[in-house]
Amino acid sequence: MHRWSWTALAVVGVALAGSVTAQERNRPRAAAITDPAEAGPDYALQGEYAGWVFVPGSGYVYTGLQIVALGDGKFEAASYRGGLPGNGWDRWAKGELTGELEDGWLVLSGRRGTVVVGNNLAIARDPAGNEFGRLVKVERTSPTLGFAPPPGATVKFDGTSPEQLEGAKITEDGLLLAGVLTKFPVGAFRLHAEFRTPFMPQARGQARGNSGVYLQGRYEVQMLDSFGLEGEQNECGGIYSVAKPDVNMCYPPLSWQTYDIGFTAARYDDQGKLISQPRVTVRHNGVVIHDDVELPGERNTTAAPVQPGPQGGPVYLQDHGNPVRYRNVWVVEKQ
Repeated sequence: MHRWSWTALAVVGVALAGSVTAQERNRPRAAAITDPAEAGPDYALQGEYAGWVFVPGSGYVYTGLQIVALGDGKFEAASYRGGLPGNGWDRWAKGELTGELEDGWLVLSGRRGTVVVGNNLAIARDPAGNEFGRLVKVERTSPTLGFAPPPGATVKFDGTSPEQLEGAKITEDGLLLAGVLTKFPVGAFRLHAEFRTPFMPQARGQARGNSGVYLQGRYEVQMLDSFGLEGEQNECGGIYSVAKPDVNMCYPPLSWQTYDIGFTAARYDDQGKLISQPRVTVRHNGVVIHDDVELPGERNTTAAPVQPGPQGGPVYLQDHGNPVRYRNVWVVEKQ
């Protein structure tokens, strides 16, 4: 059995440092807030909204809205025809809005007019001031949040003992910090993990709530505050350098989110020749975002420290310098 060490994890950190742009490296480190009570008025406005909006030629259409705080009272937003991502959005019609605080209200501007946000309500008005839509703030919860480990599962972290992990550190309120490694290699498995990204409105790109789950130390399912973004291979739900998610299911920062990952390891013959590629299915907040995706079995993925091969490998919860938190982590190994 191969022994995995923190030397391998150091390689991860070095490799990932190269994935950050020069602009991001030179930007002062943004504040990271882990307590909603300390997040301020911008956080209270950020989030998801849903309701009915009048669309010429179509009548009233159920619509979702995601509002993202950018710091200093500035915001951007995305509207979704049919409902929020994973909950009605037709995956085609998406609008963009930008705005800022005005006298305590958020005023967003878009192609059809403005959206005024406050008191958990978003009211859409045309240029003449006529209301044509009203949306209410919603807070979604993953349907797999709090899933109990099934018989035969190995509990990696349940809020108490971190004995199944190397390098584990726990916060005073019983949450697991990023930067931990499973104590023994795993091959094919099912993984459940719950995670929470910090509120970092001043940060951008890979500097905004970054972590990730490494499968066998070879393939990273990215964790990032990608709320309201397009959903790319280097954003939340993406398989880093391999595949973007089918839909961006990222919830707002400081929301508890879930990954449920089914991984099938590559198969090799007795001479070490690859017989079948590794495959993965990922559910993000209960929605399938990668369905039995084939992974590269004969080449290393970007920023992965473990080279391809027949041996198993660890599950690693990556530390990228942001205070991402974890809870309820368990693994069911498969033959």
